[in-house]
Amino acid sequence: MMRMIAGLCAAAGLLAAAGTAAAYDELVEKQVFELGDYTTAGGETIPDVRIGWEAYGTLNATRDNVILITHFFSGTSHAAGRYADDDARPGYWNAIIGPGLPIDTDRFYVISSDTLVNLNVHDPMVTTTGPASINPATGEPWGMDFPVVTIEDFVHVQKALLDSLDIGSLHAVMGASMGALQAIEWAVTYPEMVDRVIPVIGAGQADAWLIGWLELWGEPIMLDPNWNGGDYYGGEPPIAGLTLALELVSLHARHPVWADATFGRDWAEEGADPAAAFDNEFAVERWLEDAASARAAVSDANHFLYLVKANQLFVAGHEGTLEEGLAALEAPVLLLPAASDLLLMPYMAREVRDTLADRDIAVEYIELEGTLGHLDGIVVIDQADEALRAFLDR
Repeated sequence: MMRMIAGLCAAAGLLAAAGTAAAYDELVEKQVFELGDYTTAGGETIPDVRIGWEAYGTLNATRDNVILITHFFSGTSHAAGRYADDDARPGYWNAIIGPGLPIDTDRFYVISSDTLVNLNVHDPMVTTTGPASINPATGEPWGMDFPVVTIEDFVHVQKALLDSLDIGSLHAVMGASMGALQAIEWAVTYPEMVDRVIPVIGAGQADAWLIGWLELWGEPIMLDPNWNGGDYYGGEPPIAGLTLALELVSLHARHPVWADATFGRDWAEEGADPAAAFDNEFAVERWLEDAASARAAVSDANHFLYLVKANQLFVAGHEGTLEEGLAALEAPVLLLPAASDLLLMPYMAREVRDTLADRDIAVEYIELEGTLGHLDGIVVIDQADEALRAFLDR
């Protein structure tokens, strides 16, 4: 049972562990960008768009030392630093963002923003516009009347943020998972602005396998009677469905080696043999439930579904094939997949590598080694320390 207890503690601290190296130690100020009306890639208008953002380092006089960090599916703009001295959870990439680190804040001005339809609607440090926002035309939450948005839309809103700051070039765009999709989209949508691209645990398109998995992620929400077609604001939200959806995400983003090493076949409670009663659980079951319940408390079910749709729709450059989608990309690329990733598997990054290499685009490919699956793109990112430094210096 001691292994089970230690495993629960270790699993709960995985993201925080990524920030234990010397890192950005100044307090971070969360800011809000108000765009006003925004017209989506699909031609629909969203009024009163607002997103949160934060920055680390100092913008230079020529405004050309900017690195944009784009976040993952369940993430926020909090890539580095702390909001308060007693903040228990530092930014997720504290291992590589900070003075003297690969993304050196003595040298670069690093910007990160919350996406449209950010999952973490009820996190007080997140600002986002989505289905849970008030539709000015009705005075009620949008629900499923909110326009479909895409990875391209996330990028266009980030571009508007940079325009408001009079930033016209990016030394690099870097992101993990859904952030990697955004980084690639940046390079094909605004190639004149992007000097380098660093997709971490990413892909150039959502293939049929990924589309199918994303469908399974969203199904528990829509099967929850409280979802009510997305019309649950003011009533009981579909917490059970959202929690199960987040359990699927939590397990899918990890690896069997991690699960067995952390939990094995331990029971959730001493003396409560899972063979003796259906209510008795294995330790891994209890951890999934507890971790997902905590995440569900700050999340919104409709926002989850909109993120699923945005990821399913992704093809770089919103073109028909990967080759067509990547045709406008000209910047050097550093691909950092995770060898044990079971979500955005390394073959997806290799497809990007091979497609770009066929066009003689400078592309490097380095696999992160670990046993945490997709999460290795966050937790062991410092394995790429030297490669990141060299790539940002080229």
